[in-house]
Amino acid sequence: MTDHVMAAIDGSQFSQGVCDYAAWASLALAAPLTFLHVVDNHPQTAEADLSGNIGLGSREHLLEELASLDEQRAKLAQEQGRLMLQAAKERAIGDGVAEPASRQRNGTLVETLAELEEETRLLVIGKRGEGHQQDSGHLGTNLERVVRSLHRPILMVPPTFTRPERVLIAFDGSKTTRKGVEMIAKSPLFRECECHVVMVGAELADLRSQLDWALSTLREAGHRAQGEIRAGEVEETLRAYKEEQGIDLLVMGAYGHSRIRHLLVGSTTTAMLRKAKLPVLLLR
Repeated sequence: MTDHVMAAIDGSQFSQGVCDYAAWASLALAAPLTFLHVVDNHPQTAEADLSGNIGLGSREHLLEELASLDEQRAKLAQEQGRLMLQAAKERAIGDGVAEPASRQRNGTLVETLAELEEETRLLVIGKRGEGHQQDSGHLGTNLERVVRSLHRPILMVPPTFTRPERVLIAFDGSKTTRKGVEMIAKSPLFRECECHVVMVGAELADLRSQLDWALSTLREAGHRAQGEIRAGEVEETLRAYKEEQGIDLLVMGAYGHSRIRHLLVGSTTTAMLRKAKLPVLLLR
């Protein structure tokens, strides 16, 4: 049943933001919250090299020690994960969530999320994982793989929570972004948010009619909504609008062939996500 807010946490600086945004989403959607920690127990690639050219007895002894080290490392990783999950649950309870749940799995994050996709309504994930904490310009490879493989809305979040009040929808009239407008119009997640719709392109009748549809859909659902068609390069145009209007959450389609929908598979969205200091809701 696709009703859980699934929050993927690790040891990175983004985990507190993941906790707080996930708690906000859980409360707004009246959906159960589950924290997920995945222990990736891939074998060390150096092991075979270390045992290659030594005597049989020494090699067997070394392999035994390596196996013991792997077992200890796995136990430590699991224990660290349990502590992180407990801390996340306590933080969510402090945020007002009554009974957050937690899961710990062995494997890879992408495979685990694919297995849990059927019960996931919204995935909340940090921009980068614990392996990339120092590189502020890096977009975590896990995030890119997750977006490519998952068919659920994904909320990529910064390290610090700010309650969303002004939402920017990057709209191009595509099926994905039209579904996004309809979702936002109906979703309790954005009930009290001011909605901004921006189309990037020339001021043409077709674009104007699509923008009018988006604005009327949002207004009929009770939202304060405004929008514009702006000429220019997508990334720069959206960033300028975000700064002008004090936007605190961006909504965009994850895939496609138009100038906005191309974002994640092309340099435009990858660059936007790398530079983003606000949460981004990616739609499929």
